[in-house]
Amino acid sequence: MTQTIAPRVRTVVLLLLAAACALLAGAGPASAHAAVTGSDPAQGAVVDKAPARISLTFSEQVAMSGDSLRVLDPEGKRVDAGEPSNVSGTTYAVRLHSGLPDGTYTVAYQVVSADSHPVAGAYTFSVGAPSKTSVTVSGQAADDGVVGWLYGFGRYVSYAGFIVMAGGAAFVLACWPRGCGVRPVQRFVVSGWLALTAATLALLLLRGSFTGSGKVADIFDLSLLGQVLQTKTGAALVSRLLLLAAAALFIAVLFGAYDKREDPQEKRDLTFGLAIGGGVVAAGLAASWAMSEHASVGLQAGIAMPVDVVHLLAVAGWLGGLGALLVALYRAPADAPVDASAVRRFSRLAFGSVLALIATGTYQSWRQLGSWSAFTDTRYGQLLLAKIALVAVLVGVAWVSRRWTGRLAETVPAAAEREKARVGAGAEASGDAVPEVAGADRTDTDTETDTDAGEQCDPEPADTERAAQLARQRAARDAARQKRLRDADPNRFGLRRSVLAEAGIAVVLLAVTTVLTQTEPGRTEQDARAATSSSSSTSPDTGVSGALTLNMPFDTGGENGKGIVTVDLDPARVGDNEMHVYVERPDGQAFDIPEVKVDFTLKAKDIGPLPVVPDHIATGHWSANGVQIPMAGDWKVDVTVRTSDIDEVTVSKNAQIG
Repeated sequence: MTQTIAPRVRTVVLLLLAAACALLAGAGPASAHAAVTGSDPAQGAVVDKAPARISLTFSEQVAMSGDSLRVLDPEGKRVDAGEPSNVSGTTYAVRLHSGLPDGTYTVAYQVVSADSHPVAGAYTFSVGAPSKTSVTVSGQAADDGVVGWLYGFGRYVSYAGFIVMAGGAAFVLACWPRGCGVRPVQRFVVSGWLALTAATLALLLLRGSFTGSGKVADIFDLSLLGQVLQTKTGAALVSRLLLLAAAALFIAVLFGAYDKREDPQEKRDLTFGLAIGGGVVAAGLAASWAMSEHASVGLQAGIAMPVDVVHLLAVAGWLGGLGALLVALYRAPADAPVDASAVRRFSRLAFGSVLALIATGTYQSWRQLGSWSAFTDTRYGQLLLAKIALVAVLVGVAWVSRRWTGRLAETVPAAAEREKARVGAGAEASGDAVPEVAGADRTDTDTETDTDAGEQCDPEPADTERAAQLARQRAARDAARQKRLRDADPNRFGLRRSVLAEAGIAVVLLAVTTVLTQTEPGRTEQDARAATSSSSSTSPDTGVSGALTLNMPFDTGGENGKGIVTVDLDPARVGDNEMHVYVERPDGQAFDIPEVKVDFTLKAKDIGPLPVVPDHIATGHWSANGVQIPMAGDWKVDVTVRTSDIDEVTVSKNAQIG
């Protein structure tokens, strides 16, 4: 029975892992965790004379290098002088060369936010009057290619490794001390340590390219590695490696000296020491994430970091222990099966972990979202809703497992008594106290006959060899009996299935959580939107501030065919105008499409359509200068959006221009 179940288990686990990887691969590039909330000159602004410097204000502090802020003239030549500097708070500036001629200038930035994620973008402003520009800023950020995908996968593996290692060790120490001598459980915990160590080393190597050029060739650039080691994230990764060395010692003692201790008092003392030492090491490892990511910046960072540590430990205790229980249920040897008391202890541990997750998760949600609307209006909120739903399902399946545990505790002793009675009856009938299995009578009789013949023909060493053979046979039959008893119990089988379902959901939950940690917090995203909308237009669609903003949802019907196209026309008057077109997904994330075209038509005067094909500036951003509006009136603005070779749609809106 177990032989037929094991391949199915492996197949299910592989499918779940594939689904998790697909979720990670399809998550897209990580959103910026520091958003631009202001600039001087402002985006799309036309100033009378060239400024002495340009400045950008972010939602949080960022790390900058010499090329983090670049200003390019209409020909694509750099006109910034010196390195950027922090002028105040979260505002950073770079000086410009004097005597800049009129025209449209492009500001490109690439920085690293305080929570360790790269942020890139670009915008334009004009001196005197807008002009044509040859500048095209690459739409692919450093975290948007192969290196970005590898870095995201490394983060997933590191989280999974920590959960498996810390949660598996906690399960053995707190719930099933007998498991420290079970080889599959040992391999499970050690594999978590190996995965976390390998992923941490990989993240160190990938970090420089991930936050810089995004090139695969830069992964092994030692100069970049040296720069990474001087950053907060680099220090956190190195600290994690040092703590992993201590974790290796803990694992060696747990599966070595601890397993060999026979004196109860010595074992209790060693259990206490391992619990304290292991808890400190696990908390330190969890802190290596808390001190370098979301929790370390923003609102109430001093409270958020310890809360994040508790959250990670609770996840490890629940999901890591769940994985160890699954391994024990399926792979533990027949002579050392996981017992009902161990499952009950884990059930209590998991319940406490869930309570901690609810408390810490509620605080984290309030801190990162800031409003109820952010649940549905931001990508972070939508992912958080998905995570909450998965946790709710996981808790429901865990409740089913808890019921199976209660039944297991009630039926296992009775089943054991029935088995002992059956074995005793068989032993009396055969005159042999050895437990019977199918074919055992014949084997024993033949063996004893052979042994008698050996006593007559062979010297004493043969008796020793036959005795050893008999002992091995008896041990095999006893193991088979225990295994049959374990596998035949319907309650244990039901517990296995429910725990397997829990583990499958946990794999997907971990993938969603990993993507969540790479996504811009909802509070930051909404603040950035508010700042952008207030700077671009005080009254959309009316042009009160001298600019016009039109928002038009579209759906081409193809894959990734839904989104919102925004047209900004400045100053929205007769004559020359500067036009910006932005394309975003429904969740507000900018993305590129093959083509965008805009037509202006004044039906009342039979003028148009006047076509405009804007130039691509940055991810989801197109621009055109010198857009001519010949007369005032109620103009129809048609925007043609093409998302693939065959998927295209035209959306329209009327606006008063002039």
